[in-house]
Amino acid sequence: MPSALPDGEPVPSDGSLPDHALAGLGRRPFGFYVHVPYCATRCGYCDFNTYTATELRSSGAVASQETYADNLIAEIRHARRVLGDAELPVRTVFLGGGTPTLLPARDLVRMLAAIRDEFGLAADAEVTTEANPESVNPAYLAELREGGYNRLSFGMQSARPHVLTLLDRHHTPGRPEACVAEARAEGFEHVNLDLIYGTPGESDDDWRASLDAAIGAGPDHVSAYSLIVEDGTKLAARIKRGELPMVDDDVHADRYLIAEEALSAAGYSWYEVSNWATTDAGRCRHNELYWTGADWWGAGPGAHSHVGGVRWWNAKHPAAYAQALAERRTPAQGREVLPDEDRRVERILLELRLREGCPLSLLAADGRRAAERALADGLLDAGAFGAGRARLTLQGRLLADAVVRDLVD
Repeated sequence: MPSALPDGEPVPSDGSLPDHALAGLGRRPFGFYVHVPYCATRCGYCDFNTYTATELRSSGAVASQETYADNLIAEIRHARRVLGDAELPVRTVFLGGGTPTLLPARDLVRMLAAIRDEFGLAADAEVTTEANPESVNPAYLAELREGGYNRLSFGMQSARPHVLTLLDRHHTPGRPEACVAEARAEGFEHVNLDLIYGTPGESDDDWRASLDAAIGAGPDHVSAYSLIVEDGTKLAARIKRGELPMVDDDVHADRYLIAEEALSAAGYSWYEVSNWATTDAGRCRHNELYWTGADWWGAGPGAHSHVGGVRWWNAKHPAAYAQALAERRTPAQGREVLPDEDRRVERILLELRLREGCPLSLLAADGRRAAERALADGLLDAGAFGAGRARLTLQGRLLADAVVRDLVD
């Protein structure tokens, strides 16, 4: 089952925010995340807030895909009321899931149109949707492009059939690469392929083959994530029963080095620990908005939002979400006001993962001493350190979580 939401404090029924959160609206970048919680099947490693049609029917919930766009549009209008009349041209829009492209393309276009109508889009707005390779075709992509989408992110995961099977991914090997070509033909300049490494039974050669296939397809962006075995998933249960081995950290590190070598040789540069792009223009600006503490509204079941140091999250189940909107209540289930210290720590946690690193001025005295030790151990870049920033070296990227813990403890 999807992981649980935090408790937080109650949210006013109209969703109103404290004055201090609204004070800086428009001075910080603003984006929209739209969560589409539907999947054709549940992947064995996934603990995202997603539901198959069978799961929704068995729960007796009324949460139809056919009416989902209407619910999202209702929340977008709710967002405009909550945020008032501040000028907030949206710089990035990202549809994730789940599988957004299980909905008709016209629904995705309608949701984007509602954001444009209520808030306006920046002239250079980045508008992305995730897609499963088998859920789109050239006509679908053409409708998205005509409707204002300009970036696509395809879930490739692997090029090897046995790895895809273990992950419960059902697309045909070679289909993600074909999707990149179809997207280019329909005018999409920016295309990402998502990869996963460290699946039980995957070899180094399997991983190299996946990287070669992804690079050969010619996207301008590649994301490569180590497989995380989440409690409560089917994969975790199989490993616990001894049916599958757990891949150890050394294997993950080796796979990361293989990815860095292959992607760098092909002209991709890392800009975040798990993300590479061929140009700065190819970086995912929506994710950078998260990583740099900007403002965003998260629409949809279980979606999280952040405005001016206030973070809140929606009811998880599509039926509870739809009911709140039908009753003209906020779908938000809880929220937290982040103290300055928490915001400082979060900046370090997130910005250290970026190529630019984080300012050393963010570190407390103990963190600064930890940074000096990390520098001596070759985990931080000496040139950047001299310029006042903590920036991970390649070795530091391999140990990013440990470095971060030391800097904030």
